[in-house]
Order: sequence, then structure tokens, then C-alpha cells
Amino acid sequence: MKNIFNETLESLENTLVESGFKAFSARQIFDWMYKKDIRDFYEMTNISKDLRAFLSSHYTFGNIDIFTKQYSSDGTRKYLFKLSDGHLIESVLMAHDYGKSLCITTQVGCNIGCSFCASGLLKKIRNLSVAEMVMQVLEVQKEAKVRVSHVVIMGTGEPFDNYDNVMKFIDVINSPYALEIGARHITISTSGIVPKIVQFSEESKQVNLAISLHAPTNELRSKLMKINDVYPLEALMKSVKQYVAKTNRRVTFEYILLQDINDSIEYADALSDLLRGLNCYVNLIRYNAVDEFSYEPTEEDSANRFYQRLLKRGIQATLRREMGADIDAACGQLRTKKTI
Repeated sequence: MKNIFNETLESLENTLVESGFKAFSARQIFDWMYKKDIRDFYEMTNISKDLRAFLSSHYTFGNIDIFTKQYSSDGTRKYLFKLSDGHLIESVLMAHDYGKSLCITTQVGCNIGCSFCASGLLKKIRNLSVAEMVMQVLEVQKEAKVRVSHVVIMGTGEPFDNYDNVMKFIDVINSPYALEIGARHITISTSGIVPKIVQFSEESKQVNLAISLHAPTNELRSKLMKINDVYPLEALMKSVKQYVAKTNRRVTFEYILLQDINDSIEYADALSDLLRGLNCYVNLIRYNAVDEFSYEPTEEDSANRFYQRLLKRGIQATLRREMGADIDAACGQLRTKKTI
């Protein structure tokens, strides 16, 4: 049987109509699932007995289990989930003044292999289903007793390497009949898969796009991110410009500051030259240490100099506050240390 959390509202409507039921029943079912948190079709009392029987014979609610959880001194929570096949994934809940933000995972493992990122230490095993992504949000909301107001799709894995499922996941969490998370409160991050950036520009989704950049030259970026050998900066920037022109939306560039690697004033100048004239801003992140790698975080003074240099040269930027580093939940630290 299929996990019903894999269904978007549209796909469930289509299934119901094809099976002789009314399309509007899908909205009622979503209301029970997402608003009332009901996990038994026979408790959905405003739909017909025939439809309840149909749903029970064709669908399951499935589950992912919280295997462990950790709490940071700054209020960040990290969840280790056990999937139905025994694989483990992580999600991170962060508290901001604007609400609760959840960083969700899209794959078991990651094949991108950035030289500084813990997530790539486990090579990709498989993509997550729509249901496995949706249930990360549902389970965190239930455990933490909060409403997740923002979702960042930048946990373990490359979201654009699981493109179709991620697009459906966005549809579900954005739906007013499901989780009602505003499109502009959803951010998807990619390491730079150029054809998917172009495809994404045609989706007519109002969600935010973030690009993991981390270097302003091909030579350095290829050392840090092997994907640059496939999609070098020239191709990446062309696709980003196409995206901005098509959507009229601002793009975020993520730039992890590595001490004595990419944090010099010269690199700040090269970065500002690369981005000048583009509707974008730069999210600077001091590197979060990973045991297996020798990189060190840029010192605060150097990070501030880099940040001020970008501003002086007309590039909008922020220097992000570190969250969750004491529980290995900060940017670049997500990976599954536990095994079963």
C-alpha cells in the first residue's frame, strides 16, 4: 500500500476521481491528516464509509521514528530519525525571532562530496520519498509542540538530485489545506546543478533559492566542491541569471568562510566582481568544525572584514549567527554518527 503522505492535494484528487469519488473529498482528507492530526481513516467521519474503506485498503500512514534527539544551549534541537528501512536521517529545528525554522533532509547520504561538509561522508544510498520529508515536519511539530513556520531544504543531500519528490514536498507543505507554510518561508538550497536551476525557474513557485557557492574562482571552487568540474562558475552564473530574469526573485549565495582558504580581501573583491549587478545577497557563514577535516573557521575579525568589504563594494550580505554547533547541528555538520 502507498503512504498517503506521498500525495499532493492534486494527486489525491485525481486518484479519488479515477476511483469514482468526488474530488472535494481530498480537501476533507487533508484536513483530517494535517489540521486534526488523525491517523485512522475510519475516524474521518465527514467522508463516506465507502471512501473510508477505499482509503484503508489502498493507503497507510507510514511512520518515521525519532531515534534520538539533542538540545543545544542556544535552543536548537537536532532529531535523528529512523526510517522504515532502518536508515537514519537528521533534521534541525532552530528558534528565531521570526518563528521556528526546520532544516530538513532530502536524501540518505550525499554524492556531492564537498571537501568541508560532513554530510557527504556517507555516500548517497537513496532519495527520500515525499512522505519521509513531510513526516520530518509533522514529527518535529508534535515532539516540540510548536508550529514550524519556515522550512529550509538544505539538510543532508542535494535537493535537486531528488527534484520531483522535493517539488511535491513543497506543494504539500505550502498547501492551505495541509501545513500552510508560506512559499516565501521555504528555501531550497543547491550546490549548483545547472539544468535543475533552469528547470526550477519554470516552476512558478515563490520559494527562495539558495546557491552553495563558497568560492569566486573556478580553481578554488573545484578544490572545495567537485561539482564545479561538471558545472563551472560560468555555467552556474548563466543559469542563475536566467532564473532571476525569469522569476524576478532574489537569489541567496551561501559562502562558508574557511580560514586562510577563501576569506581574504582579494577573494571578497573577486566575489563582489562575480555578483555585481545581480539581484542577490550573500549569506556568510563561519565554518563549523568537522572532526574528519582539517579546515578551521575564519576568525571573527577576518569574517567581519570580509563582510564589510562586500558591503563597501555594493554587495548585500549578512554574517550568519552560528546555531547548534555544540550538538553538531550547525551548517555543514549534519551527518549520521549513530548506527543500528
